Amino acid sequence: SYFGDKSSCVENANTLNLTSSSSVRGLNSTCIGKTPLSSGRSVCRSHTPLMGYSVTSSSAVSAHAVASVIVAVVEGRGLARGEVGMASIDLKNPEMILSQFADNTTYAKVITKLKILTPLEIIMSNTACDAGNTTKLFSLITEHFKNVTFTTVQRKYFNETKGLEYIEQLCASEFSTIFMEVQSKYYCLAAAAALLKYVEFIQNAVYAPKSLKVRFQGSEKTAMIDSSSAQNLELVINNRDSRHGHTLLGVLNYTKTPGGSRRLRSNILEPLVDAETINTRLDCVQELLQDEELFFGLQAVISKFLDTEQLLSVLVQIPKQDTVKTAESKITNLIYLKHTLELVEPLKAALRSCNTQLLKAYCNSLEDTRFGIILEKITTVINDDTRYTKGCLSMRTQKCYAVKPNINEFLDIARRTYTEIVDDIAGMITQLAEKYSLPMKTSFSSARGFFIQMNADCSTLPNGQLPSEFTKVTKMKNTYSFTSADLIKMNERCQESLREIYHMTYLIVCKLLNEIYEHIHCLYKLSDIVSMLDMLLSFAHACTLSDYVRPEFTDTLAIKQGWHPILEKIAMEKPVSNNTYLTEGNNFVIITGPNMSGKSTYLKQIALCQIMAQIGSYVPAEYCSFRIAEQIFTRIGMDDDIETNASTFMKEMKEITYIIQNANDKSLIIIDELGRGTSAEEGIGICYAACEYLLNLKAFTLFATHFLELCHIDALYPNVENYHFEVQHVRSSAGNKEKIAYTYTLSKGYTEEKNYGLKAAEVSSLPSSIILDAKEITNHVAKQILHKQKSTPEMMKERAAYQLAMRLVQTARNSRLDPESLRVYLKGLKKKYEANCLTLRKNDEQ
Repeated sequence: SYFGDKSSCVENANTLNLTSSSSVRGLNSTCIGKTPLSSGRSVCRSHTPLMGYSVTSSSAVSAHAVASVIVAVVEGRGLARGEVGMASIDLKNPEMILSQFADNTTYAKVITKLKILTPLEIIMSNTACDAGNTTKLFSLITEHFKNVTFTTVQRKYFNETKGLEYIEQLCASEFSTIFMEVQSKYYCLAAAAALLKYVEFIQNAVYAPKSLKVRFQGSEKTAMIDSSSAQNLELVINNRDSRHGHTLLGVLNYTKTPGGSRRLRSNILEPLVDAETINTRLDCVQELLQDEELFFGLQAVISKFLDTEQLLSVLVQIPKQDTVKTAESKITNLIYLKHTLELVEPLKAALRSCNTQLLKAYCNSLEDTRFGIILEKITTVINDDTRYTKGCLSMRTQKCYAVKPNINEFLDIARRTYTEIVDDIAGMITQLAEKYSLPMKTSFSSARGFFIQMNADCSTLPNGQLPSEFTKVTKMKNTYSFTSADLIKMNERCQESLREIYHMTYLIVCKLLNEIYEHIHCLYKLSDIVSMLDMLLSFAHACTLSDYVRPEFTDTLAIKQGWHPILEKIAMEKPVSNNTYLTEGNNFVIITGPNMSGKSTYLKQIALCQIMAQIGSYVPAEYCSFRIAEQIFTRIGMDDDIETNASTFMKEMKEITYIIQNANDKSLIIIDELGRGTSAEEGIGICYAACEYLLNLKAFTLFATHFLELCHIDALYPNVENYHFEVQHVRSSAGNKEKIAYTYTLSKGYTEEKNYGLKAAEVSSLPSSIILDAKEITNHVAKQILHKQKSTPEMMKERAAYQLAMRLVQTARNSRLDPESLRVYLKGLKKKYEANCLTLRKNDEQ
């Protein structure tokens, strides 16, 4: 691709005339004749009718002399707020880096990433910095990067579909596995679309097809779990029914606030990799479990919080038009703010007796004087007894009487008028009830306003009908709802009175908000504290419902009697437990067993337990120790993998290629049924080659397979261990047929259950002569393979020595035994090694 100093860029953004789909219409060009790679850049601050605006500081010029990276940043909206996508490209290097991650309200991850990139220019959507509607993210970035130019483009150019098309078109073939990683990461794709179109525009050049290196970079302090692995493990969405809570999120989610739920979801998708941070969380969970008063006290307070993040978002927005709806919304949110601030003291009181470092830090953060300042300013204007309540009529009353009396005389008059109208409505309905001798009562809904409701059997009504003056009659079972012409008129008067009240209250509220805006940033801290406490309480709650244990972090993956957390929730009982043990010296486990014996469930269980440990949750096991995984890769066999077809085989190859290209020594790799989409010969070859490659890493790998020939790889690699799932053969009462009973128990060694296909053929109607011939041929081939792969005595000796050495290394690193116990353990290792050597010598002599 060509990048030159293009001083002949578009002379004026207003004259831009682009019509094709590959062109940018309305892209914000903020410089006239600007040269992106030169040290001096002219920046225009004026608005153009095509787009937003660009801002930069006067000291920007010096920074541009060395910087050459342009970054596009976009944030999700609504419930996806906090989910950030980034795309960056160096104008001196044809490499695009994509990132997507969940961040908290301080946007620490975004700032950190941008600090590392040291950008020349940052691109954001014009909706992020609309006048009066600037997002927190935009404000923070401009605050931290005062020497960087900011350019805005229309939101429509942040298009994830276009982003994926660009990557497919421009990404070099050797980096094509990026598609699997980012295909469901919509925000980084959207950022890529805007970035590439903008670079094309300012450079007056395009990248050549298949010329870009594109890679995905996860957050520095979190483990990377690709979208395929997240789907395989059912972390947040159930594969069979997306409405089911049978996911890891469903198992752990006992949060009480929307913010807590969002934080839990983002943590599951991006677990921590810092053991100190994880242990800090685990300390909190442990204290919550040990101190029942603290647990219930905190839970009671947290459950009263509303969506603090959404509240903040609404409060800092200034509406373009003042309408009754915006006025009502602003008043409502001020009441929500008062409600939230009144919970700070109870929250602080609940935390005051805590002992753990993190909880103490949160308690200290709540000492921030700004909470009191804001609440004091609010209570000078708003009634003390005004509070958030459930029920539309109750909340309407709170809004009407929110402002204290004697602040605005006309407001007081309007409220008295409203009260009189409401009293008149109640009196009129009472008179109607007496007039017709019917049990009428006053009811209210936000849609209908005041209306009449009555519980009565139609047989009690005159002629089985309501009097003719009542209209809009609806009936549900024995409940009648209706109104009258007079009541409709009174509702209209009531609404008119409300509009006056809301307008005058809104003016007072706006003035109050202007006074507290300078202090409002303390609420971001509060929001962060509440969501984290909510998540930690959720972890503790999950522990009380099952026998979870606190994980340890070492250089070993050791799980004693662990079980599948999602399966436990589905089955409503504890599943079969199994042990797991991987170390640096035994880091590759091959698992065999018949179909439905439990291989896939077991593999998912290991990955889920690893994720639970790394987010700070307790784990379903009797004991567990984990090595921090920087990446978690899973390739889980699906039912349709049994079909031999080109699409399935290509999917397998893409998945294993992605794992091989991205795995490192700190990865946890789960591979299930690789090579099922092609012939047996090719499948074995691909599996063998993949295993040999992964064996060169120190990654912890669990590899489930039906290819028993693969089990003999342990003769060549001493760090390979074979395990299998046991089954039992049970004869039917007639005695002529044999059934397989699944134990779901993992045992050492490879399975004795060979030739699954032959066993299936025996219970079919296939002629016995064909089955006998098949058995004879199979045995002959198996003997030949076994002869070639048989371990030599030298190999066995080397393996015994290797295993002894690894045990000694593990003991030196992790042992907590006292000197005498350690001496006994080491003597045992020595005796076991000598016994193995003696056995090998005897076999050699024979």
